[in-house]
Amino acid sequence: MDEMEEELKCPVCGSFYREPIILPCSHNICLACARNILVQTPEAESPQSSRASGSGVSDYDYLDLDKMSLYSEADSGYGSYGGFVSAPTTPCQKSPNGVRVFPPAVPQPAPQQHLLPHPAYLPPIPRNSCITCPQCHRSLILDDRGLRGFPKNRVLEGVVDRYQQSKAAALKCQLCEKSPKEATVMCEQCDVFYCDPCRLRCHPPRGPLAKHRLVPPAQGRISRRASPRKISTCTEHELENLSMYCVQCKMPVCYQCLEEGKHGTHEVKALGAMWKLHKGQLSQALNGLSDRATEAKEFLVQLRNTVQHIQENGVEFEACLVAQCDALIDALNRRKAQLLAQVNKEHEHKLKVVRDQISHCTVKLRQTTGLMEYCLEVIKENDPSGFLQISDALIRRVHMTESQWGKGTLTPRMTSDFDLTLDSGPLLQTIHQLDFVQMKVPAAPILQLEECCTQNNSATLSWKQPPLSTIVVEGYILELDDGNGGPFREVYVGTETICTVDGLHFNSTYKSRVKAFNSSGVGQYSKTLIMQTSEIAWFTFDPVSAHPDIVFSNDNLTVSCNSYDDRVVLGNTAFSRGVHYWEMTIDRYDNHPDPAFGISRGDVLKDVMLGKDDKAWAMYVDNNRSWFMHNNSHTNRTDGGITKGSTIGMLLDFTRRILIFLINDEQQGPVAFEGLEGAYYPAISLNRNVQVTLHTGLPIPDFYTPGEADPTSSVC
Repeated sequence: MDEMEEELKCPVCGSFYREPIILPCSHNICLACARNILVQTPEAESPQSSRASGSGVSDYDYLDLDKMSLYSEADSGYGSYGGFVSAPTTPCQKSPNGVRVFPPAVPQPAPQQHLLPHPAYLPPIPRNSCITCPQCHRSLILDDRGLRGFPKNRVLEGVVDRYQQSKAAALKCQLCEKSPKEATVMCEQCDVFYCDPCRLRCHPPRGPLAKHRLVPPAQGRISRRASPRKISTCTEHELENLSMYCVQCKMPVCYQCLEEGKHGTHEVKALGAMWKLHKGQLSQALNGLSDRATEAKEFLVQLRNTVQHIQENGVEFEACLVAQCDALIDALNRRKAQLLAQVNKEHEHKLKVVRDQISHCTVKLRQTTGLMEYCLEVIKENDPSGFLQISDALIRRVHMTESQWGKGTLTPRMTSDFDLTLDSGPLLQTIHQLDFVQMKVPAAPILQLEECCTQNNSATLSWKQPPLSTIVVEGYILELDDGNGGPFREVYVGTETICTVDGLHFNSTYKSRVKAFNSSGVGQYSKTLIMQTSEIAWFTFDPVSAHPDIVFSNDNLTVSCNSYDDRVVLGNTAFSRGVHYWEMTIDRYDNHPDPAFGISRGDVLKDVMLGKDDKAWAMYVDNNRSWFMHNNSHTNRTDGGITKGSTIGMLLDFTRRILIFLINDEQQGPVAFEGLEGAYYPAISLNRNVQVTLHTGLPIPDFYTPGEADPTSSVC
């Protein structure tokens, strides 16, 4: 109910509607507010003066001046059927609701809002007055009736009255014996207001009462309040009641309007019937609007949940960021300790070397000083013979000691500088470049079912990323099973979002799924899509792999040859599972050649008769008899040949792993080949004397019953 309040307020004064009138543009305005925003047009530009000045406007146009919808589409200016009339320049103001309104051009005392005298005593409206709708800004010129020409919106007035009464006082419980408490609900079926204790005691939610609808008290009061039905009168004939509805003008009319007014030739219907019809239309329109409102509420709930998730994820991400930075700081502190230990080690090493050198030099210097003092004392002796006895030895000791102070002895073994330079430049650059990168794997792709399809033994799949996903995707991985419930295997890895997989088994059900990946890893799989390949094979001859002497026509369904030697052509589809049957008809057969029909591997020899090597299994036939041939081994000679118009059928059954040949719908010889495994292409070898046409998509012959699949067989 609170949301409805804005619908019940005047766009000019911002208060609840008081005596609302309906403008031709379908908007509402208080009667007092309408009088306040009237503007008087200049006399010289009124429609009557324009007609008097000979503006060229027909009398027919001025007969329509009684219409109440003379407005222009512009935000300013007044329309007339003779042309646009410039609007007077007046400053615009805004109502409490923020809607632009136009005050009177001539200053005059504004009447107190909603305190006008009875409409019967309204002061006369000046001639050529104009009013502008404060909502759509359309302008119109009033006729002689002035504001009384606008119909009153009694429905809106009744809704405002009921709403104000529902807000006036709190509703009390009807079942409290003493000092009734404030009601909290109202039962629409019981038509009783309950407080919470009385509702639990007298209206428990079980049994038949469980189906009753409980509504808020204010809503219950409004729905319960029956507004008296008032009889409406015509705005043009005030003594006549409105009894009919003009379909063309879309307005209620009275009997006199039909007899004398402009509605006499219009289609009219009963007022009650149109009332019910429009109520039904409004209810139907409200159903659609209610659905949109429900969707909007669900969307708002989704957005609020998103806000909550953003807040939760923000806190989590912030904590993760702090933890990562703390980890970097811890790693830097550990490295700092390691570097300090290395510096201390170098420091101790330098001190040890210098101290060792100091100790060694000190001892050496003490010995040298002692020797020098001893020699000086010896020199002081005056005994020549005694001096000469020790002089040679002293001289040698002095020279030896001097040599011990040789090159490098008095050179420092260690400098005071530390030959260590911390290379922090790359680390500082890395810290400056430290930024957020892709930290999450992609979301699961969405398969676009409308673009996924199968054709023959090929499957096309299309997918896309979720609409709101902003995670970078570097590629996709498409997986299919083997069509027999086996494990999935990769069939495509790349950046495309659509892929066609060829060479699948016919009449098989495949499961497919796709996932995305980036440098952070591989995302989740999409939903699994089940696809069914064609039950019957449709194929043609393959011009790509055929011998150059083969001639193609009829959309690659008919072949012939330019050479007298046998040349091989294959079908463009390989088989490795199921039961398949196709035929070839002889269109031309000259000089009794012996074409060969059968199956082969993809790498069969193309310049010899089919069956000469170990890559083909064939039946070659002339006009009298046929033979089976594989790896140049001829077996099972059978009477019966071919002519022009003959049909050769080939039945390949992978459930029994056999190949059978037919000529003119009759089996030719026994089972031709057994133990067939792998993938085989339909094949034929022919020369220039033969032309054949291929027929595919054929059902299995009636005489043949397919067997059960061999569980030990393998399929390539």
